Amino acid sequence: MRRRDIAFACAALLPLAARASESAMGSHGMAVFGGREGLYASHLPMFHAPHDSQVVLRFHLANAAAEKALRETLARDTRLWTFDPEPFDLLRLQPGHAQPLADFKARFFEGHFERGGRAQPGEQRVVVDEVLLFRRLDPSPREAATGRYRLIGRGAEWFALKMIDRRPDFDHILRLDAPALRGEAEVALLGLSPPGAAVQRAFRARGRREIHFETEDLR
Repeated sequence: MRRRDIAFACAALLPLAARASESAMGSHGMAVFGGREGLYASHLPMFHAPHDSQVVLRFHLANAAAEKALRETLARDTRLWTFDPEPFDLLRLQPGHAQPLADFKARFFEGHFERGGRAQPGEQRVVVDEVLLFRRLDPSPREAATGRYRLIGRGAEWFALKMIDRRPDFDHILRLDAPALRGEAEVALLGLSPPGAAVQRAFRARGRREIHFETEDLR
C-alpha cells in the first residue's frame, strides 16, 4: 500500500471530532517544474482526504547553490522532478489561514518519488514564496467535455496546468514555448487523453513539452 493511501486509511479511523478540526496532515508529494526564471511545485492530488486539494506554489530553496543547480537542470530538461516533504498540514497553504506555512524540509527526486525516481542527496528547505492556486476538490462524479488550463510563469518560461474540475480527471502540466495569450483558456477534452496540441493552440504557443500527466490518482 502506498504511503499516501496509508495516510488516508489512518485518517478514516480518527473520531469525528478530530476530523472536524479541518486538518489535512500528511506527506504531500509535489511535482516540481520551472527553470531559470523561477521554481514551482504542484501538489499531487487525489479525491480523498488529506490530499483533496489542488495546490500550486512558487518557491525557492534556502540553499543558494542547490537552488541554482535545480533551476539550471529544469531549464535544460523538462522531465518530471518531484519532492517528498516532511508531513505538514496542507490547509496551512490556503490563503487566509491563521498559521500559514512558510517553509518545510523535503527530499528531491529526479522522476516520481513513489515510482522509481532517483533520490538526490540530503534534504532541502523549501521556502514558500507565493501560493498561486489553492482549490478544494469535489469528489462527486462529474463529466465535462472541456477543461480550463491556467498559464503561470514569467519571462521566457511559461507553464500550463489543468484545473481539476471533474471526476475522473487528470493532472497535467506542460511547458509552452512563446505563448501569445496569458491567463486561462478553455480546451476541448478527449476522455482521459492528454490534450497537448489543443492546449498549445488555445494559448497560441509555438511549441510544447510535456512535464507531467497523471490519471490513476484522480479516478
